[in-house]
Amino acid sequence: MVEEPAAERSDLDVAVLGGGGHVGLPLSLAFADTGLRVGVYDIHRPTLDAIAAGRMPFLENGADELLARILPTGRLELGSDPSMLGRADVIVVVIGTPVDEFLGPSTRVFERAVDEIAPHMRDGALVVLRSTVYPGTTAYVAQELERRGRRVDLAFCPERIAEGHALEEYRSLPQIIGADSPGAGDRAEALFRRLTSQTIRTSTKEAELTKLFTNAWRYMKFAIANQFFAIADQAGVDYTSVLRAIREDYPRARDLPGPGFAAGPCLFKDTMQLAAFTSDHFPMGQAAMQINEGMPAYIVAALERRHGSLRGKTVGILGMAFKAESDDIRASLSFKLRKLLGWAGATVLATDPYVEDHRLVALEDVLERSDILVVGAPHRAYRSLDLSGREVVDIWDATGGGIRL
Repeated sequence: MVEEPAAERSDLDVAVLGGGGHVGLPLSLAFADTGLRVGVYDIHRPTLDAIAAGRMPFLENGADELLARILPTGRLELGSDPSMLGRADVIVVVIGTPVDEFLGPSTRVFERAVDEIAPHMRDGALVVLRSTVYPGTTAYVAQELERRGRRVDLAFCPERIAEGHALEEYRSLPQIIGADSPGAGDRAEALFRRLTSQTIRTSTKEAELTKLFTNAWRYMKFAIANQFFAIADQAGVDYTSVLRAIREDYPRARDLPGPGFAAGPCLFKDTMQLAAFTSDHFPMGQAAMQINEGMPAYIVAALERRHGSLRGKTVGILGMAFKAESDDIRASLSFKLRKLLGWAGATVLATDPYVEDHRLVALEDVLERSDILVVGAPHRAYRSLDLSGREVVDIWDATGGGIRL
């Protein structure tokens, strides 16, 4: 990737820190599509090289076409030099916010971010935190920037899109504008009104909790769905029939999800951040974590009860991404399932039409060699498979034969 000499670079409207990732790149493309000149700052050079060559580094609906349209305009600049941040009036910070080995928030990521941006940013810049954060992080960042002598406006505007549908949802969903001063709120609102006509104003801590509550609520809904499935399974009844009876023409239960793996980079992590934040350690969230994280073990235990032992058995896993029609394997429970099956003595074969991983094998090989098939991600491609006469575990009903364990 060739970057312009510093002397020839013009000012940017927005610089996105972490701009090559699943959140940062769609946002950068969406801003550029509104006419803004956008700097994509990312330290992962292979990602920047792929973008410069017109290749999306991950699946995102509509992004390939948008990238091809934006690149020739010159409104998207790619770089790994932090001096890019000093050329923009607005810096959007989009970085991962993991939990540590004790399931507490890892604050070091924002300490490093402050160290990185403070020497380069303009006085008077607007800094927008976009990643989900531990409550109080925005105030902490403001304090640290002030301590370093930087005078900026700061806002927390949480990302709320569903991965794979970002470009559509930027325009269809309201944007939350969390700010503790009217000036910062007005500037952030003007920025995001380029994407959507609807915004919701809150304080920064209100916005931080809004995002965490939203993800924890989704995680708990998936947990109760998985718990109901396990209860029905232990009772020896067909959960497909039970779920139909609950939902059919009954609006108050229409939002009950089906069972499945509740995984990915956000829901578990954000639920644990709430558990660390509240004095009672959020027992409902902790219970949800135990249920959802326990689903792979529940499947393995059920197979062991059925077969006595999995030694000598070959088990195929269909789908290793954390959700359907995705190539993202972050925090995917299919990998946990593969490990547990291996520990139980099975030979495990795994496949996925979207994931590039040398450890995976072709779908045809998995179907031919496996004694047992387990659906790990409910990709639409699996619905067309002829699995009659096969032992199939499909708690999603992805293959169209009903919920099966």
